[in-house]
Amino acid sequence: MSATRSESEMSKEPVLTIERAGMDPVRETILLVEDEDFVRQVTAEVLSFGGYQVFGARTAAEAMRVFRQQRAKVQLLLTDVVLPGTNGRELARELRLLDPALKTMFISGYPDNEVTRHGLEEPGMFYLPKPFSVESLMQKVRQVLAAAPIELPVAKRAAGR
Repeated sequence: MSATRSESEMSKEPVLTIERAGMDPVRETILLVEDEDFVRQVTAEVLSFGGYQVFGARTAAEAMRVFRQQRAKVQLLLTDVVLPGTNGRELARELRLLDPALKTMFISGYPDNEVTRHGLEEPGMFYLPKPFSVESLMQKVRQVLAAAPIELPVAKRAAGR
């Protein structure tokens, strides 16, 4: 048997497949912040197809407005590290002042050591390097959302109320 598939066999295969078995129509809500329109649109489509409700924003200021309107719904902030104006790290800090339990996943084209040097590895914060595949995005989002709730020190909890 040949390991090579014909062009006609390959053209019958779907270009994009995402595991949807057993998923609720909308499981969680993600605030996606990405300044590159194409990346934001494709990522939002993939996540939506995967069963997530997605609110998109191009800048940190726009993300703050969306978060204030949809705060009760958003479980995950998915943000690029580098954004025009306020960067993704500062945006995450500001949003976590409003909701200390907000889980955060950074995406960036910068090397891993650059990211860790900038303090992005705190409880409830995760990282996915660009470029990423559909599978790695979906796997990481599931991992982040399934992670245990963030345990906040008593002093931080009291200050957040």
